[in-house]
Amino acid sequence: MVIVMKPETQEREIEKIKVKMQSLGCQVHEVIGDNYTILGLVGDTSKIDPTIIQSNRNVNKLMNVQEPYKKVNRIFHPEDTIVTVNGNSIGGNKFAVIGGPCSVESEEQILSIAEDIKEAGATFLRGGAFKPRTSPYSFQGLRGEGLELLKLAREKTGLPIVTELMSADVIEKFVEDVDVIQIGARNMQNFDLLKEVGKTNKPVLLKRGMSATIEEFLMSAEYIMSEGNENVILCERGVRTFEKYTRNTLDLSAIPIIKRHSHLPIIVDPSHAGGLWWLVEPLAKAAMAVGADGLMIEVHNDPANAKCDGQQSIKPEKFKSLMSSLKQIADIENKEI
Repeated sequence: MVIVMKPETQEREIEKIKVKMQSLGCQVHEVIGDNYTILGLVGDTSKIDPTIIQSNRNVNKLMNVQEPYKKVNRIFHPEDTIVTVNGNSIGGNKFAVIGGPCSVESEEQILSIAEDIKEAGATFLRGGAFKPRTSPYSFQGLRGEGLELLKLAREKTGLPIVTELMSADVIEKFVEDVDVIQIGARNMQNFDLLKEVGKTNKPVLLKRGMSATIEEFLMSAEYIMSEGNENVILCERGVRTFEKYTRNTLDLSAIPIIKRHSHLPIIVDPSHAGGLWWLVEPLAKAAMAVGADGLMIEVHNDPANAKCDGQQSIKPEKFKSLMSSLKQIADIENKEI
């Protein structure tokens, strides 16, 4: 349920309603805009008498939220959320580009790639330190050493780092060392882990599960926000279908659908979606065209010998060319890159 207050309503009148709603067992989520104040009610609203609320002279209107997600819902927060990390924004008219290798392999590798993508215009550095792999015999990442190398790359380039958290037992280390915590597709419905990152104030990049519906995706974001962390960035990375040519099937329709129903920024990962390096460029351009707030692209200086996902990684020179093309599209779409 959402209570929309009339413009110019005094704070003490709003506080009275908040106290009353809380006394009825509801959590009150207040959103203050330029010309409005919205009180989003979360919890059992069955005890609330709508006629009493609507009779209040300071209430503009009362709306029931039919969807199971509340804080994620655009009705609760009409304006787009912009997540800012070390001066770099994701959302609004800013188009963010996160680039880097699937996994951190060495100091030379991550520093070289970080410098190349920054020169090309990327605003964030991605790199896996702890790697969730389908096979237990595949490279699992450098773990703690990988985090230290990411920090070194950040120090050298100034790029905020994005890396995946797999387990809550290292969350304190991630909160201390990482700029954006990534929750991967395999953990999208690991609700205990979502709750733990929700208790932090660290920006969280949440990837869509390979078989998740849009509603399930948004409900996972709701788990994070229900614990107090509102710095959530969504990431569409393709879903599993009957098609076997590509690694996944990129659901571009999810971008405008989610933007219609949620205020959270959403980016696209064309690398995991297509699974083939030559698909990255057309899918990246399409993502910008349908309204995505950014991209996450795998970049490797030697894809043929990469320890992880080399077949879907593009070389730094290809990344530079792609960034040049994206900047031209950004001008048409009124985006800043």
